Amino acid sequence: MTNQTISVQMNHRTIRAFTGQKLTEEEVRTLLEVARHTASAAFLQQCTVIHVVDPEVRAELHGCSGQPYVGGDKGELFVFVVDLYRNSRIRAEAGLGNEPLARMNLFLEAVEDTTLAAQNMVVAAESMGLGTCYLGSINADPRRAIAALGLPKLTYPLFGLLVGHRAQEPQFKPRLPLEVMSGVDSYPFVDSYAEALAEYDAVIQEYYELREGGGRLDSFTNQIRVKPGRGPAEASPMLEILHEQGLAFL
Repeated sequence: MTNQTISVQMNHRTIRAFTGQKLTEEEVRTLLEVARHTASAAFLQQCTVIHVVDPEVRAELHGCSGQPYVGGDKGELFVFVVDLYRNSRIRAEAGLGNEPLARMNLFLEAVEDTTLAAQNMVVAAESMGLGTCYLGSINADPRRAIAALGLPKLTYPLFGLLVGHRAQEPQFKPRLPLEVMSGVDSYPFVDSYAEALAEYDAVIQEYYELREGGGRLDSFTNQIRVKPGRGPAEASPMLEILHEQGLAFL
């Protein structure tokens, strides 16, 4: 079965090229309202969204990410911030300490809030005919992002999101087979992923061959063998910086 919302979700593409057309104030506010109305873990609402409009701040975030499409002024840039600071102030004003906010449990709840809010915005934006691109790449230099955004302690810039009018229509990137990534009542173990994903690997190889004109022969399982931990956003001292921000100590 399908409906308009499901159709939008099933046709998701990452868009990395945008036209110069700006979103209207009404469109930006609508996207922020959608993020605001997202489900929240324990109703703590530990997320803040920053709409970046200052070219200098955007240039700093471009420097953090190293991705060319983050620079310039095409597409609206939002940063989704894990935010325990606001609740720490509420507690302080009531004479309460912040020990509970240093727990990993609270940090993960805030990550949940922040991720859900971002995905809600993505679905809303794509339902409006807009394109989106997540920017986990700002985690290549979190300290620089924190400074650029003027973030206080007990916050962390989880990722950015570009939203704008599409200047490209990329191919759909095939996802893992449903039987491998979903289970009933227990984990969907397989005897051999090389065998279970052989057909999927062939599909991914064809995708790259078509997308890059034969310039790349690659598969999903090969990427898993060689990629994890090598990207700048995966090698930055994230835990150290979280601790500097007063997060995830316990």
